[in-house]
Amino acid sequence: MFKDLVKANRSYRGYDESRRVTREELMEMADCARLAASSVNQQPLQYYLAWEKDEVDRIQALTKWARGLPELTLPHPGMCPTAFIVICQNKERGESLARFQRDVGIAAQTILLAATEMGLGGCMIGNFGAASVSEALGLPEHLSPMLIVAIGKPAEQIVLTEIADGESVAYYRDEHDVHYVPKRRLEDVVLDRAKLGAGEA
Repeated sequence: MFKDLVKANRSYRGYDESRRVTREELMEMADCARLAASSVNQQPLQYYLAWEKDEVDRIQALTKWARGLPELTLPHPGMCPTAFIVICQNKERGESLARFQRDVGIAAQTILLAATEMGLGGCMIGNFGAASVSEALGLPEHLSPMLIVAIGKPAEQIVLTEIADGESVAYYRDEHDVHYVPKRRLEDVVLDRAKLGAGEA
């Protein structure tokens, strides 16, 4: 069942805008994230929750999506997420932004797995101007936005395909707007002692 959850947890770039995400749902996602592992248990991350339409629209305008498909405007008009969680680092709890990058990744993945279990979905967005987001949200100087996680009800089809080593990993869309995500084969990502030429123990 967990593997099914992982497969369903995709980077969605199209949402059903009629399905509003609630503050309570975002709180549950943040609660899951706070319980996840943190480097030396420093726990420097805080979570800005946005679910009201005006604020969601303001954040959406500051984000850029799908750098791998520059010819497309994504999300399509009328298919934007209905909530955001902005993962911020409290520099009073941990000054180095580089040191806690792994915490940001762990927290974001935890948020998205929680969303998927709720029948929702999302997308991690790193393409934004931190200063612009800080200003728009009125964040104090000690809070740095590190990653934006879009949340909503997915309204697009994403298909995983398996590729051989050496084939392109670039995602793409067909004429029906179906989104394809190539994934390397298991045997091409697992390091095997025999293939590495390691000797017997």
